[in-house]
Amino acid sequence: MQDVIIIGAGPCGLSAAIECERRGLSTRIIEKHSLVHSIFLYPTHMQFFSTAEMLEIGDIPFPTSNDKPFRYEALAYYRKVAEHYGLAISQYEEALTLERTNDQAFIVKTLDRKGKHHQYEARHVVISTGYFDHPNYIGIPGEDLEKVTHYFREAHPYSGMKVTIIGGSNSAVDAAMELIRVGATIDMVYRGETVSENIKPWVRPVFEAMVQKGKITVHVQSHVTEITEDSVLIQGKDGQTDRIDNDFVLALTGFRPDRKLLSSCGVELDGDMEKPLYNPETMESNVPGLYVAGVIASGRNANEVFIETGRNHGVLIAEHITGTK
Repeated sequence: MQDVIIIGAGPCGLSAAIECERRGLSTRIIEKHSLVHSIFLYPTHMQFFSTAEMLEIGDIPFPTSNDKPFRYEALAYYRKVAEHYGLAISQYEEALTLERTNDQAFIVKTLDRKGKHHQYEARHVVISTGYFDHPNYIGIPGEDLEKVTHYFREAHPYSGMKVTIIGGSNSAVDAAMELIRVGATIDMVYRGETVSENIKPWVRPVFEAMVQKGKITVHVQSHVTEITEDSVLIQGKDGQTDRIDNDFVLALTGFRPDRKLLSSCGVELDGDMEKPLYNPETMESNVPGLYVAGVIASGRNANEVFIETGRNHGVLIAEHITGTK
């Protein structure tokens, strides 16, 4: 039996394992994809909003020559941290069920990529799953067309194409800026009066300049009502519907965490926001011995918890389990 099983090998899950191991607890991490899969899904050339120091875990320095590190640097960093601490990580193994036993322990049943079932028992469980597997679907006709994706990786496939971006957050603006470089024609459709106020400060002036030069057409206070094979239909605040010809649609409308493991084990979720009930001083849920770490602790707003805040959850959890605070 393990002392602690961590479900999810993102930065916050790795941090939780490190802090528990430091205090003498045995751990195993179960990850249904690869190490730090959420970061792997970021755009290939993405630069973080945070400085390297704010992304560090386990007191291991994050080396970079840039003011803000890039995705490829973060992937290398977290691989090295996991290797340094010798963390036991079961990659490509999905946690299917989480059950509470009569003796107040937990049983986690999993399925690996070869179709083999596994079962683990632990005194404590930390759920630290991310949210990139579950995009926020718009629910409009045509959203399931092959031309539509909720993930933007890099600009090359869209070279010389007409692309409609749905959204106005950092991910949408970053995608637009990369698409400019490959000669794409870009339309952005956003419900708000302007793009998000949280756009990276070093990106916003360049983005606004591109809009002023006509490199990017922004349709604010508008929303897409239908996607066809060769266009999208958008409706503005006046109720008028316009058609935009295009080849591809990037529906960058955000993501949401999967809470089925939490709810199946009796964790209470707060209303429409689906925020799990937990003690912010210990990260323990209303189910004794079951903890949350990282973005899973947030509500529907996945931007409520970032790496720089979620990385500290592991310390709170480890101190509570061992009573060392």
